[in-house]
Amino acid sequence: MKNKIGSYIKNNYIALLASFILPITILVIVYAMNGIYFGSEQTLLASDSFSQYSNFHASFNNVLHGEQNIFYTWYGSLGLNYWSFSAYYLNSLFTPLVFFFDNSAMPDALYVITLVKFGAIGLSFCVFATQTFKKMSWWQYISFSVAYALMGYTVAYSPVIMWLDAFVYLPWIILGINRLLKGKSPQVLFWSYLLLFLSNFYMAFIVGLFSFLFYLVQLFIDWKQHKKSIRSYLIAALSAGGASMLTILPTIMDLKNNGESLETVMDFFTKDTGIWDFIVKNMVGTYDTSKYESAPFVYIGLIPLIFCCFYFVSKKFSLRSKIGYGFLLLLVVASVYIEPLNLLWHGLHAPNMFLFRFSFLASFIVILLGCYGFEAYETEDRNKLFNICLSLGGLFIAAILFSNPKRYNYITNETLYVTIGLLVTYLIFLSVYKTKGRLEKIAPILLLTLMLVEVFFNTKGMVAGIRSDWGYPKREYYTEPYLDIEQLVDGTKAENDSLYRLENLDEVSFNDSFNYGYSGVTMFSSIRNRHSSAYLNGLGYRSLGTNLNISYANNTLLMDALLGIKYNISKEEPMKFGFQKIGESGAYSLYENQYALPLGMLTDKEIFGTDAVKNQVDLFTHLSGVKDIGIKIIEPRQVALENTTVTSSGKEQVYTEISPTRPQTITWSVYVPAKQQAYISLYPTDMSYMFESSVETTVNGVTRESKISSTGQYYNLGYYEEGTTVQVTASFTGAGMVKIYKPDILLIDTVDFEKAVEAIQEKGVSFQTTGRTASATVDLEEDQVIFTTIPYDAGWSAYIDGKKVTMPTFKKAFLTLEVPAGKHEIQFVFLPQGFKIGAVLFASCLVVFQGFAWYERRKKKSEGLVNE
Repeated sequence: MKNKIGSYIKNNYIALLASFILPITILVIVYAMNGIYFGSEQTLLASDSFSQYSNFHASFNNVLHGEQNIFYTWYGSLGLNYWSFSAYYLNSLFTPLVFFFDNSAMPDALYVITLVKFGAIGLSFCVFATQTFKKMSWWQYISFSVAYALMGYTVAYSPVIMWLDAFVYLPWIILGINRLLKGKSPQVLFWSYLLLFLSNFYMAFIVGLFSFLFYLVQLFIDWKQHKKSIRSYLIAALSAGGASMLTILPTIMDLKNNGESLETVMDFFTKDTGIWDFIVKNMVGTYDTSKYESAPFVYIGLIPLIFCCFYFVSKKFSLRSKIGYGFLLLLVVASVYIEPLNLLWHGLHAPNMFLFRFSFLASFIVILLGCYGFEAYETEDRNKLFNICLSLGGLFIAAILFSNPKRYNYITNETLYVTIGLLVTYLIFLSVYKTKGRLEKIAPILLLTLMLVEVFFNTKGMVAGIRSDWGYPKREYYTEPYLDIEQLVDGTKAENDSLYRLENLDEVSFNDSFNYGYSGVTMFSSIRNRHSSAYLNGLGYRSLGTNLNISYANNTLLMDALLGIKYNISKEEPMKFGFQKIGESGAYSLYENQYALPLGMLTDKEIFGTDAVKNQVDLFTHLSGVKDIGIKIIEPRQVALENTTVTSSGKEQVYTEISPTRPQTITWSVYVPAKQQAYISLYPTDMSYMFESSVETTVNGVTRESKISSTGQYYNLGYYEEGTTVQVTASFTGAGMVKIYKPDILLIDTVDFEKAVEAIQEKGVSFQTTGRTASATVDLEEDQVIFTTIPYDAGWSAYIDGKKVTMPTFKKAFLTLEVPAGKHEIQFVFLPQGFKIGAVLFASCLVVFQGFAWYERRKKKSEGLVNE
């Protein structure tokens, strides 16, 4: 086996090396043209890369350096199942490259990882091509490998870095199937499937479904010959699927507990699609958007497209193969336009932007058949190629002439000229291709050159589209505040030996806590604890709809105390009672909350009552046992309006803008009594109408901006030792009419608040958290309930004095435990639900498959049929 691999590499090393290097080189050049390179001021952290992937990769770096557990993170909001989280975001074989970077250099880490992944995609297809298409030269292997690596989909969706691994494994999986069909070893298929399933469960579903359909097509094409492979295919596929349960099963269970419901099919046809989408998106460099109302990204090059068409019109290929592959391609195309099929590819859940995530399958089919067609082409087929090129050119021109200019306004002159120009050039090239003489020797080099030029222009168009669509943020947005925030966070870690929570009022992104390593509230992630987020939304931390986001901003002192928010980092004075400045670094200051409560609190069984603790006041009152915690509601006095008029309808206030070029500004006057913490409540009557609206509040010269739909309703007016009249100005943008409930003022009497906090502190339970455990010692005079602010997850187990006990569920939001009287050691231990079963399946399926592979090899060897 080693000799065969060595011989293969020796015979193909130029093609393999070039297929790896050329995609990287083209990307490096295109990125550099956009001001992006290693250490550059611009970064490639477009779209969610800035807020999510950079921070999540930084968190994995923390894991690699022993600063975080692989199963659970205390730094994903209040706490999160990290094993399932990684199954979507971080399980790539390339992710460990972050080990060689500091977290402050994540823009460079993601730049390097992105380039390496694209190189691996090209290399993967080259291995597939050299094993599949025997009549090509290595020049042609390189040409098609680069085209595959830099197809429209991969570059346009390159900001979603965790999806790129699927394109590495797809060619290997198809290669593995082809090897099985020829009676060869199933090892390639098994390991390709396993790596795919482990890397990203989402893309694994799409590729896994496609590869199964691909295998069925092979059975249809030649049932008599290929039926012999059924047993090997099923054992390899099922064994790989079973072994992948190490990550897939815990993730499925997590999604079942915390995931979104399946979509209901409302329409048969997909909205916002056009009949010219596939024609236009096969032109060079056509980028519309990766947000909403986009057409599918299917471009993979004109040569693959030309020869794919040739495959279907040539008599050199069997009718059954044309029907089989034609059906597969038609299914993918139809899935764009038929909503039930569209949803099926997405796991019955509609995508949030980055639409038609399966559309790369059409590209793969096109280049696969294109390679078959190219390999079979001879000079006598020249007329067919001419007709195909002319037909494609006619379709491109027709699309421009007859398509809706509003829908297809992204077709630029450069796109048109380059596409038609290349099509004409290819037409000329094909007219002399395979002509005897000197041209025959340079034809492969000429083709490679032309295809590289085409790929370059397409990549250039895709990157320009991303820049226009999302923007490539400057490095300073990521790195400028980094050292200052890191210094303050590290200072808090040095002062504490148990878990505490911290929030940055001037956050860099919604996932700072992953990066800097602190426990907070704010988070933006597809993998999240929906039950705890939903309950926290009821407690004032905004987390709407599917709970993708949860935000700390605009809540009250009550929740700061209850969740143990011990520190705030802020550029401005936070104006909060009990928060004292204890440090500063650069533009940021650190404030310590004197009234932060521990992770656990003693209470009684009444907390499980149906009507108990519906909001933060109820919860605070119940835990403290203090009936009057000093909450009062008063009305503000409106004193000024600018660029708006106001009308009232019951409890609703409607502010209508006068000029759309300026914000609507309302000013209220509020008298805040002595020793009171004050907030103004600004809450939309229709959240969907105000979803994109933002508001800036200005109090005592301090201005803070909030997006109404993603932050809480209580905008801080400050704490005052003496009675003070305060003016607050709110400037609304993003909606022509502002529809909110009539604003009121929430006052918290800090004297009563302090008494209530002290009452809870007397019943506080301090937990020590290490890795995936939280432990405490209690000495109780009577049976009580320990209430914690650790998010509930089915993976948690509770132990009292080393004995496992059942846990009651508190709204599926927080861990609670009934503890009998006496002195006890309490321990919560986290292990992802399903992990043990998954680990057993992983080991057993590996053994089963390798046993089967050994048996098959031995059997063939005895029959003299060994064929690796």
